[in-house]
Amino acid sequence: MASDSPHPSFDNYAAESVPQASVGSPSKDGRLDLTFAVGADGQTHLTRDRTRAPFHVSGTLATDPHPDATTVMVQTSSGGVVQGDRHDITITVNEDAIATVTTGSATNVFSMECNYGASERSLSVQNGGHLAFVPAPTILHSNARYCETSTLTLERNATAVIGEIVVPGRLARGERFDFDRYLNRLRVHGPNGLLFEDTTDLQPNTESRDPTAAGVLGEFDTYGTLYIVSPNCDAGLSDQIYERITDGPARAGATALPNEAGIVVRALANRTNAVTKTLRTAWDVVRKEMLGVSAPDRGVW
Repeated sequence: MASDSPHPSFDNYAAESVPQASVGSPSKDGRLDLTFAVGADGQTHLTRDRTRAPFHVSGTLATDPHPDATTVMVQTSSGGVVQGDRHDITITVNEDAIATVTTGSATNVFSMECNYGASERSLSVQNGGHLAFVPAPTILHSNARYCETSTLTLERNATAVIGEIVVPGRLARGERFDFDRYLNRLRVHGPNGLLFEDTTDLQPNTESRDPTAAGVLGEFDTYGTLYIVSPNCDAGLSDQIYERITDGPARAGATALPNEAGIVVRALANRTNAVTKTLRTAWDVVRKEMLGVSAPDRGVW
């Protein structure tokens, strides 16, 4: 029988039955389906809003400095991700629409004794559209097993900003790198095929995937990544970003993505707010270059 795991390395976890509510049962099979489109008034509207517990959307926010953009803050009715949870997220930005999707609180991935938790995301941006997907940090509790897989598809002249911040435990309680496994994979496709793929695979107490090893996270606790996906990105934008973040509160850098797909920014620190502030600074630079306005200053990061 084929495994339902989103990555082969999670096949052994998938074979473990959940003694409580099983995989796929109500409240464990969360769905979020959002579509944004430009209306007759020239502004972006949320035209499709379909959710299944634990996700909930209570409308849009008019907090974006861009006059035609809109923002959705996704809420959840659960305290976090538990063993056996499967979340399926689909976000579509239609032609010329401008949308930001964030979350109202951090995603806590709780301790697990069997199986794993997973989130599969399908993001698409049509011609001339722009999507910013910047969820609040993911906090990996002790013995957590979590797999995030994202696919981003861009049509001609479409752009996107994708952010991820990971905290390796409840640091205030001294919990640091006690999770079992964390895997995050992003695949980005343009009009002519695959632009790039980036995977983070961390497994404490395993030499080949030890997050505390030199060249990985080393002495730092929290890390974040901001993908600026824009095939028409100005070649000097990465230098502008680097100049803004190099003296910031986190150890950070910016570099070009393969196939002239855009820029990636990575930040490391021992405090979550230092990473958040650094990525937000980079996002602000990108926003002004792409859309002519700064990043939202309320309700997002």
